[in-house]
Amino acid sequence: QVQLVESGGGLVQPGGSLRLSCAASGSIFSIAAMGWYRQPPGKQRELVARITSGGSTNYADSVKGRFTISRDNGKNTVYLQMNGLKPEDTAVYYCYALKLGLTYWGQGTQVTVSS
Repeated sequence: QVQLVESGGGLVQPGGSLRLSCAASGSIFSIAAMGWYRQPPGKQRELVARITSGGSTNYADSVKGRFTISRDNGKNTVYLQMNGLKPEDTAVYYCYALKLGLTYWGQGTQVTVSS
């Protein structure tokens, strides 16, 4: 089992920044990838960014150049630095971990971009 705890969401004005954190615990060996999905109000969950165990990263086109995913292996934590936030980034953001074909999810953290 892998437990994921997210933090860092909140309310921010357009153009502002937030950093989300996702701390993994439990059986963290053999995690192939970690990342973030988001679910805007009334819409389906979508992939935002991911980072593999080898350090490769992928981003949704809508966040490229604004969001950066990184990890601290010593702290078993993945970060999502979000800059230039737009109202359309408003969503619940979920951390996930992929291990041996199973996907583990965090509880979600709300990000609201509004003036």
